[in-house]
Amino acid sequence: MIVRILTEGQFNLPGAYVDELNEIDNRLVEVVENDDSEQFPKVLKAMLDLVRENAVPVPVDELVESDLVLPEPDITLREAEEIFTGEGLLPD
Repeated sequence: MIVRILTEGQFNLPGAYVDELNEIDNRLVEVVENDDSEQFPKVLKAMLDLVRENAVPVPVDELVESDLVLPEPDITLREAEEIFTGEGLLPD
């Protein structure tokens, strides 16, 4: 799965991590819905770190369509309210 982290680039994430990414996405939806400003940066970091640590960066000169676009690391809780709703970024 090709995942783009806004402001960082694209990563090729092995399929073995998609379920874990979906679980974090679901937690992030809950955190945003509960307006939990303490947990929000922690869960967002866990999501982005999962990709950073387990995926291979796509070379900058390679044009590949992203399957999933994750927000920039400094997104605010208010901005996230528009993204992390319902089923989140990864529908169940």
